[in-house]
Amino acid sequence: MKISASILAAKLTGLSQELPTYKKENIDLIHIDVMDGNFVPQISFGEAFTKEVKSHTEIPLDVHLMVSNPELHVPKYFDLNPYCITFHIETTNFSVRLAEEIRKAGIKVGVSLNPQTPPESISQILPYLDLVLLMTVDPGFYGQSFVKSGFDKIAAVRKLTKPYNIELEVDGGVNESNMEELAKLGVDITVVGSGLYKTGDPNAQGKKLKDLAASVRTRS
Repeated sequence: MKISASILAAKLTGLSQELPTYKKENIDLIHIDVMDGNFVPQISFGEAFTKEVKSHTEIPLDVHLMVSNPELHVPKYFDLNPYCITFHIETTNFSVRLAEEIRKAGIKVGVSLNPQTPPESISQILPYLDLVLLMTVDPGFYGQSFVKSGFDKIAAVRKLTKPYNIELEVDGGVNESNMEELAKLGVDITVVGSGLYKTGDPNAQGKKLKDLAASVRTRS
């Protein structure tokens, strides 16, 4: 399982010194939450900050656009060559066109679903996707607990994506208490915020979480 470090939970004032210390074997991706104050009530990072983050690390970026009208924002991130660009299915009527634009730029396409959005909402665009990101908290509110219905929804989405080569990513309330269950459900990437940074040692905690996930697959 890949660990995507949600730097929204990090101490941003020291991030330029901390990012170069991240080890690729412990932290696979850097999760960038782009919030516009419209689709979600908070405002966070934009393309300038994302570019600054990239300048301090060789770990690939995991760009998550929590914005209205993603068609206007997506091209701003092409030059950064992130691992993937993810937009919300709730925010656009042009998901296929947008997915094709991202793939044309040589970047993986991700689509995200809020907790209340049914899995079937993405059924028609699955052939155009490389990744599905399931929110297991309401987006835009830091520090929430994993929603109880999350596990059932993960299983439903995994069933939908099984015929396709699509990675399954989970974002929200991920920590040691649910890492093994997420591994059992076949989650490929977990976005970890406070569950990674609360110990003060992201590398050690990243390794611990990856080991927990690996232990499930070893036993199976």
